[in-house]
Formats: sequence, structure tokens, C-alpha cells
Amino acid sequence: MSDFYDAFEISPVPVPGPDAVPPEPFRGIYGMPAFVTIPTTDLAVSVDFWTRGLGFIELFGIPGRLVHLRRWAFQDVLLVPAAGVPDRPPAMSVTFACVLGQVDALVESCRALRPDSVDGPRDTPWNTRDVTVTTPENARIVFTAAKPFDPSSQEARDLAAVGITPPGAARGDNEAHA
Repeated sequence: MSDFYDAFEISPVPVPGPDAVPPEPFRGIYGMPAFVTIPTTDLAVSVDFWTRGLGFIELFGIPGRLVHLRRWAFQDVLLVPAAGVPDRPPAMSVTFACVLGQVDALVESCRALRPDSVDGPRDTPWNTRDVTVTTPENARIVFTAAKPFDPSSQEARDLAAVGITPPGAARGDNEAHA
């Protein structure tokens, strides 16, 4: 892990902190570096859940063929009609970044639409708070919010143990806090 560097400037994800503000939904058209295609048996139900529950916008649609959803830049989902969907969520999931201030509202809005759709939130050893949502298509969607970095925390020591230190810190600085 010695060749990494701070590159927050290329990401729409704000620097973690208690006052982090999420970016507005991104409405620009760009070549998508990655996206998720999710089959659905009911485009209208899926669009409603993804927009009202998960906070996506409908960027555009091709009637009966495709709905392109987006939150922040590079958070793209294509909903496409299908004859059927899996009976249960797969082991695989897709993860989208959010900020801590969005977690509670996301949980509430998803539970209001589908009471059993949310698992969490839960804190992780890598300093995030995660919520797993099962959509009407039985897709497993994880929203992850970075927590403010505390250099004296166990999470900081865990990250330092694998070579990840905060920008500006000399390698090994966190080891002194162990």
C-alpha cells in the first residue's frame, strides 16, 4: 500500500466529517465508468422505491425499455424490464457512498415503503456506517458513510496495520497510538 495518495478531488464524495454535505444529484451526461443494470418485473414500482426510498433521480427513461437512475456523479443504475427476478437477494451487493447525515433518513424512507427492506445501520472496522437495503427487485444495495477519522481509534489502528494512514501523516505514526 505504499503507492497510494490522496485523490479526493476526483470524487463527488465529500471529505468525512460531522458536517459533511452530500452533493446534489448530478444531471450531466457523461461516459459512465461503471454502472449497475438491475432487472425488474415492474418498472414503476422499482422507480418509486429507488427515488423515494434511496434518493435517486430519474435521469431519463425509454418507455418500457429502460430507466436510468442517478444520485451523485458516478452512481448510476439502469432498471430494465424482465420476466422475473430472483426469489431472494444474491450474496453479491452493490455499494453507494452517502454521508452520515443521510443514513437515518434513508433508513426511515425505505422502511416506510417496505418495512422489512433495511438491515442496519451498523458500524464497520474500516470506519464506516453501513445500511443494507433489499429493493423490490431483490437487489442488495449497501449505503456506506465514512465516519470522521479519529487517529486514536481502533479503526485507525486497524487501517494503519494494513498501511493506510491519513493524508499528511507519516507512515508508522498511527502505530505509536497502538
